[in-house]
Amino acid sequence: MSVLQSRFLELLGCVERLGMDHLSAYLVDETDFFTAPASTYHHGSKESGLVEHSLAVYDNLVTIMNAFFEKFDSQSLIICGLLHDVCKTNFYQKGYRNKKNEQTGRWEKVEVYEIHDQLPLGHGEKSVMILQRYIPLSEDEMMAIRWHMAGFDDATRGYGGMQTLSAAMKRYPLITALHMADMATTYFNGV
Repeated sequence: MSVLQSRFLELLGCVERLGMDHLSAYLVDETDFFTAPASTYHHGSKESGLVEHSLAVYDNLVTIMNAFFEKFDSQSLIICGLLHDVCKTNFYQKGYRNKKNEQTGRWEKVEVYEIHDQLPLGHGEKSVMILQRYIPLSEDEMMAIRWHMAGFDDATRGYGGMQTLSAAMKRYPLITALHMADMATTYFNGV
Protein backbone atom coordinates (compact mmCIF):
# COMPACT_ATOMS: atom_id res chain seq x y z
CA MET A 1 0.00 0.00 0.00
CA SER A 2 1.38 3.39 -0.98
CA VAL A 3 1.84 6.27 1.45
CA LEU A 4 -0.93 8.18 -0.38
CA GLN A 5 -3.38 5.30 -0.15
CA SER A 6 -2.53 4.76 3.51
CA ARG A 7 -3.14 8.42 4.41
CA PHE A 8 -6.35 8.51 2.36
CA LEU A 9 -7.79 5.42 4.06
CA GLU A 10 -6.67 6.64 7.48
CA LEU A 11 -8.57 9.90 6.96
CA LEU A 12 -11.66 8.07 5.72
CA GLY A 13 -11.43 5.90 8.83
CA CYS A 14 -11.92 9.04 10.94
CA VAL A 15 -15.41 9.50 9.50
CA GLU A 16 -18.13 7.98 11.63
CA ARG A 17 -20.70 7.27 8.96
CA LEU A 18 -22.77 4.18 8.32
CA GLY A 19 -21.35 2.33 5.31
CA MET A 20 -17.91 3.96 5.34
CA ASP A 21 -16.23 0.54 5.60
CA HIS A 22 -18.13 -0.61 2.50
CA LEU A 23 -17.14 2.54 0.62
CA SER A 24 -13.48 2.03 1.52
CA ALA A 25 -13.65 -1.61 0.41
CA TYR A 26 -15.30 -0.56 -2.86
CA LEU A 27 -12.54 1.97 -3.56
CA VAL A 28 -9.77 -0.53 -2.81
CA ASP A 29 -11.25 -3.68 -4.36
CA GLU A 30 -13.47 -2.53 -7.23
CA THR A 31 -11.92 0.66 -8.58
CA ASP A 32 -8.65 2.07 -9.79
CA PHE A 33 -8.96 5.09 -7.44
CA PHE A 34 -5.45 4.70 -6.04
CA THR A 35 -3.73 4.30 -9.43
CA ALA A 36 -5.95 6.45 -11.68
CA PRO A 37 -4.88 9.82 -13.03
CA ALA A 38 -6.80 12.96 -12.03
CA SER A 39 -7.19 14.04 -15.67
CA THR A 40 -6.02 13.23 -19.17
CA TYR A 41 -3.59 16.16 -19.35
CA HIS A 42 -4.61 19.16 -17.20
CA HIS A 43 -3.53 18.17 -13.69
CA GLY A 44 -2.44 14.94 -12.08
CA SER A 45 -2.27 13.18 -15.45
CA LYS A 46 -0.09 10.44 -14.06
CA GLU A 47 -0.49 7.19 -12.19
CA SER A 48 -1.97 7.85 -8.70
CA GLY A 49 -2.75 11.44 -9.72
CA LEU A 50 -6.36 11.10 -8.50
CA VAL A 51 -5.49 10.12 -4.93
CA GLU A 52 -2.72 12.76 -4.82
CA HIS A 53 -5.15 15.42 -6.08
CA SER A 54 -7.86 14.36 -3.63
CA LEU A 55 -5.54 14.56 -0.62
CA ALA A 56 -4.27 17.98 -1.72
CA VAL A 57 -7.85 19.25 -2.17
CA TYR A 58 -8.65 18.04 1.34
CA ASP A 59 -5.59 19.86 2.76
CA ASN A 60 -6.50 23.08 0.92
CA LEU A 61 -10.14 22.77 2.00
CA VAL A 62 -9.09 22.58 5.66
CA THR A 63 -6.89 25.67 5.18
CA ILE A 64 -9.74 27.61 3.55
CA MET A 65 -12.28 26.61 6.19
CA ASN A 66 -9.90 27.58 8.99
CA ALA A 67 -9.37 30.98 7.35
CA PHE A 68 -13.05 31.83 6.88
CA PHE A 69 -15.12 29.90 9.43
CA GLU A 70 -14.99 29.48 13.19
CA LYS A 71 -16.89 26.18 13.14
CA PHE A 72 -17.25 23.45 10.55
CA ASP A 73 -17.83 19.72 10.38
CA SER A 74 -14.39 18.13 9.99
CA GLN A 75 -15.92 14.85 8.81
CA SER A 76 -17.71 16.68 5.98
CA LEU A 77 -14.38 18.16 4.91
CA ILE A 78 -12.88 14.68 4.71
CA ILE A 79 -15.80 13.40 2.65
CA CYS A 80 -15.92 16.39 0.30
CA GLY A 81 -12.18 16.89 -0.07
CA LEU A 82 -11.30 13.25 -0.59
CA LEU A 83 -14.31 12.04 -2.54
CA HIS A 84 -15.44 14.95 -4.74
CA ASP A 85 -13.90 13.28 -7.82
CA VAL A 86 -14.87 9.67 -7.09
CA CYS A 87 -16.61 9.86 -10.48
CA LYS A 88 -13.15 9.53 -12.04
CA THR A 89 -12.71 5.94 -10.87
CA ASN A 90 -12.73 3.40 -13.68
CA PHE A 91 -12.97 6.40 -16.02
CA TYR A 92 -9.60 6.53 -17.78
CA GLN A 93 -7.67 4.03 -19.84
CA LYS A 94 -4.23 4.13 -21.36
CA GLY A 95 -3.91 4.82 -25.05
CA TYR A 96 -1.42 6.22 -27.53
CA ARG A 97 -1.10 9.31 -29.68
CA ASN A 98 1.57 10.78 -31.88
CA LYS A 99 3.59 13.67 -30.51
CA LYS A 100 6.38 15.59 -32.12
CA ASN A 101 9.70 15.26 -30.31
CA GLU A 102 10.86 18.85 -29.77
CA GLN A 103 14.54 17.87 -29.85
CA THR A 104 14.57 15.66 -32.94
CA GLY A 105 11.53 17.04 -34.79
CA ARG A 106 10.29 13.49 -35.37
CA TRP A 107 6.87 12.16 -34.53
CA GLU A 108 6.78 9.53 -31.79
CA LYS A 109 4.06 7.34 -30.35
CA VAL A 110 3.54 8.29 -26.68
CA GLU A 111 1.34 6.78 -24.01
CA VAL A 112 -1.55 8.99 -22.85
CA TYR A 113 -4.69 8.67 -20.75
CA GLU A 114 -8.01 8.67 -22.58
CA ILE A 115 -11.53 8.99 -21.23
CA HIS A 116 -13.47 5.73 -21.21
CA ASP A 117 -16.64 6.71 -19.33
CA GLN A 118 -18.67 3.61 -18.54
CA LEU A 119 -21.30 5.50 -16.52
CA PRO A 120 -21.93 8.85 -18.31
CA LEU A 121 -23.87 10.72 -15.64
CA GLY A 122 -21.94 13.98 -15.51
CA HIS A 123 -19.29 14.94 -12.99
CA GLY A 124 -20.38 16.18 -9.57
CA GLU A 125 -23.77 14.51 -9.74
CA LYS A 126 -22.10 11.21 -10.66
CA SER A 127 -19.85 11.43 -7.60
CA VAL A 128 -22.89 12.07 -5.37
CA MET A 129 -24.72 9.07 -6.87
CA ILE A 130 -21.76 6.74 -6.42
CA LEU A 131 -21.18 7.85 -2.83
CA GLN A 132 -24.82 7.47 -1.87
CA ARG A 133 -24.68 3.81 -2.84
CA TYR A 134 -22.47 3.36 0.23
CA ILE A 135 -22.89 6.25 2.68
CA PRO A 136 -25.56 8.82 3.46
CA LEU A 137 -24.51 12.38 2.59
CA SER A 138 -25.69 15.53 4.30
CA GLU A 139 -27.36 18.19 2.16
CA ASP A 140 -24.24 20.38 2.46
CA GLU A 141 -22.02 17.51 1.28
CA MET A 142 -24.30 16.67 -1.64
CA MET A 143 -24.42 20.27 -2.79
CA ALA A 144 -20.67 20.85 -2.38
CA ILE A 145 -19.73 17.72 -4.31
CA ARG A 146 -22.42 18.29 -6.97
CA TRP A 147 -21.37 21.89 -7.65
CA HIS A 148 -17.62 21.78 -6.89
CA MET A 149 -16.84 22.59 -10.55
CA ALA A 150 -18.93 25.80 -10.23
CA GLY A 151 -18.90 27.74 -13.50
CA PHE A 152 -16.82 25.05 -15.23
CA ASP A 153 -19.78 22.65 -14.99
CA ASP A 154 -21.65 22.32 -18.29
CA ALA A 155 -24.95 22.53 -16.37
CA THR A 156 -24.24 26.21 -15.71
CA ARG A 157 -24.26 27.13 -19.39
CA GLY A 158 -27.06 29.62 -19.90
CA TYR A 159 -29.02 31.85 -17.59
CA GLY A 160 -31.00 29.11 -15.78
CA GLY A 161 -27.92 27.08 -14.95
CA MET A 162 -26.02 30.04 -13.58
CA GLN A 163 -29.04 31.08 -11.50
CA THR A 164 -29.21 27.60 -10.00
CA LEU A 165 -25.51 27.60 -9.18
CA SER A 166 -25.66 31.10 -7.71
CA ALA A 167 -28.61 30.18 -5.47
CA ALA A 168 -26.83 27.02 -4.32
CA MET A 169 -23.58 28.87 -3.54
CA LYS A 170 -25.42 31.49 -1.47
CA ARG A 171 -27.15 28.80 0.58
CA TYR A 172 -24.25 26.35 0.95
CA PRO A 173 -20.84 28.00 1.63
CA LEU A 174 -19.14 24.59 1.46
CA ILE A 175 -19.66 24.68 -2.34
CA THR A 176 -17.46 27.76 -2.69
CA ALA A 177 -14.87 26.45 -0.24
CA LEU A 178 -14.59 23.10 -2.06
CA HIS A 179 -14.43 24.83 -5.44
CA MET A 180 -11.68 27.15 -4.18
CA ALA A 181 -9.74 24.21 -2.75
CA ASP A 182 -10.06 22.28 -6.02
CA MET A 183 -8.94 25.27 -8.09
CA ALA A 184 -6.04 26.06 -5.74
CA THR A 185 -4.90 22.46 -5.92
CA THR A 186 -5.09 22.39 -9.69
CA TYR A 187 -3.68 25.82 -10.53
CA PHE A 188 -1.45 26.73 -7.56
CA ASN A 189 -0.21 23.30 -6.50
CA GLY A 190 -0.32 21.76 -9.99
CA VAL A 191 -1.81 18.56 -8.60
